[in-house]
Amino acid sequence: MFCPFRLSLSRERKQPTFFVVVLTDIDSDRHYCSCLTFYEAEINLQGTKKEEIEGEAEVSGLIQPAEVFAPKSLVLVSRLYYPEIFRACLGLIYTVYVDSLNVSLESLVANLCACLVPAAGGSQKLFSLGAGDRQLIQTPLHDSLPVTGTSVALLFQQLGIQNVLSLFCAVLTENKVLFHSASFQRLSDACRALESLMFPLKYSYPYIPILPAQLLEVLSSPTPFIIGVHSIFKTDIHELLDVIIADLDGGTIKIPECIHLSSLPEPLLHQTQSALSLILHPDLEVADHAFPPPRTALSHSKMLDKEVRAVFLRLFAQLFQGYRSCLQLIRIHAEPVIHFHKTAFLGQRGLVENDFLTKVLNGMAFAGFVSERGPPYRSCDLFDELVAFEVERIKVEENNPVKMIKHVRELAEQLFKNENPNPHMAFQKVPRPTEGSHLRVHILPFPKINEARVQELIQENLAKNQNAPPATRVEKKCVVPAGPPVVSIMDKVTTVFNSAQRLEVVRNCISFIFENKILETEKTLPAALRALKGKAARQCLTDELGLHVQQNRAILDHQQFDYIIRMMNCTLQDCSSLEEYNIAAALLPLTSAFYRKLAPGVSQFAYTCVQDHPIWTNQQFWETTFYNAVQEQVRSLYLSAKEDNHAPHLKQKVREKKRTLIVWD
Repeated sequence: MFCPFRLSLSRERKQPTFFVVVLTDIDSDRHYCSCLTFYEAEINLQGTKKEEIEGEAEVSGLIQPAEVFAPKSLVLVSRLYYPEIFRACLGLIYTVYVDSLNVSLESLVANLCACLVPAAGGSQKLFSLGAGDRQLIQTPLHDSLPVTGTSVALLFQQLGIQNVLSLFCAVLTENKVLFHSASFQRLSDACRALESLMFPLKYSYPYIPILPAQLLEVLSSPTPFIIGVHSIFKTDIHELLDVIIADLDGGTIKIPECIHLSSLPEPLLHQTQSALSLILHPDLEVADHAFPPPRTALSHSKMLDKEVRAVFLRLFAQLFQGYRSCLQLIRIHAEPVIHFHKTAFLGQRGLVENDFLTKVLNGMAFAGFVSERGPPYRSCDLFDELVAFEVERIKVEENNPVKMIKHVRELAEQLFKNENPNPHMAFQKVPRPTEGSHLRVHILPFPKINEARVQELIQENLAKNQNAPPATRVEKKCVVPAGPPVVSIMDKVTTVFNSAQRLEVVRNCISFIFENKILETEKTLPAALRALKGKAARQCLTDELGLHVQQNRAILDHQQFDYIIRMMNCTLQDCSSLEEYNIAAALLPLTSAFYRKLAPGVSQFAYTCVQDHPIWTNQQFWETTFYNAVQEQVRSLYLSAKEDNHAPHLKQKVREKKRTLIVWD
């Protein structure tokens, strides 16, 4: 189905073509199918049947060229993505065939299948298929970073900044995206480029860069997807009502009216657009100067590709700043489970009403991000360093284009080095077919490969490589840096509510209540209630009440009880699903600790007066509180172990255990 896509005969001798198809198996593993398609004579005519000469029929012995050609494909299937290597290998097999070189096709195929690919980490390997070629496999430094070549720069060249940003937002918010082009390879490159812009997120829905004609009904799937189709199906795809369609050849995108496309939050959207403009159009900044400098040259395509990706890396670092502070490790399962507190993250970032980030956090891609990057001890990459150490620098550079471009180029250098770790590449040589070879009149059909001979040669090659060291790579794991805490994306500093003076008002009010100083309490209570609008003051209230439960009896008189209930209600009315639950969780045991006597044998507890708040009906609150309690119990169990043992070496082990647990938390 996937090659040659249009099983049709041709009256013309066409150029050989190459493109890469992506197939995803049931385990979500991708297989990259490189297809080299050429045309060969369908009927090998030995001569014409008859030729009319002066009214008489005579048989001609002249050999006439074939008039009908059929496509035939050489396909290489691999779990690895080395498109240029695959293009060279399939091209070499085709060259040996079309130029009738004195090399066995079976040996070429066997040498290709038996080639040992080096492990990731910047390794390189020279190899040859045995036809006078010399080829080099170069692995990236980090498997986690996408390898894009020039595909991202090409996508922006085809569609422009605004259109690509729209597609980027569409994919992150789980909309359907469809590319169409007259080039199969451009479809593959565009899909890969759009997916790579999502890094550190990974796309987890159907991903079919080239969709064959027999599977066009997949476009009616209810799930999100990234799909590419050939432009010959343009009339069919324009009938789709819920799909965003991008025309790579025309440079346009079509967003149906029924789709509300969420945009990046400000000021990030403006900053990203400005950065992309400076990189892709460097002359724009000096276009109005009376004495402009000499024309600013663009970076070469591979480096330009990495500079664009660096802009999106900076964007994700700002979007996910402080995400690790909202991770919760749950250890009551067979294996630790990592939970991300989405509502707390949105509340602290000040993006409660932003539907873009809400959709991103609720999506499948972010769930995979938490699962993969949540563990506190693992191998780290460029994004981990960026989100932990560079966010403050990014904020400082917002209004300084020179510094911003400098940082972008530093990141681009790292991305480029990841794909090209060795600056001095070994000399490579791959024979190409003779120019115009596909136009030859008489070419024998591609011969059938002797499968038994190929298997025999593969076994011989594997036996030779038996003593070769295994291609393994030891991952360097480390403690993931936590980075700065979560802050509002707009840098709104609520100093009014978090000031020490406001906290002191809350403390004084509580002291007056428990000291039965009614007059002072009445004076300070309104200010204390206003202060409880701030999170720090609410946290202060729970701490102070907890101290009084430990130091005094929990029973209160009627006046004290009323004051405490008013402060609790004021605190709980701002505890919702859009912020952390720790304040409500801290108040929960206090509502069962404070009570008053209504009559002999009749007591009223505080929880009877605060039970109508919506926080108590939130299922996520109870789950989070339960897991936090389990977490504290586990920590106290391990941290208090062997504390009474005075042996110095045991004390040292306990200290090490504490440090380990704190790091793990």
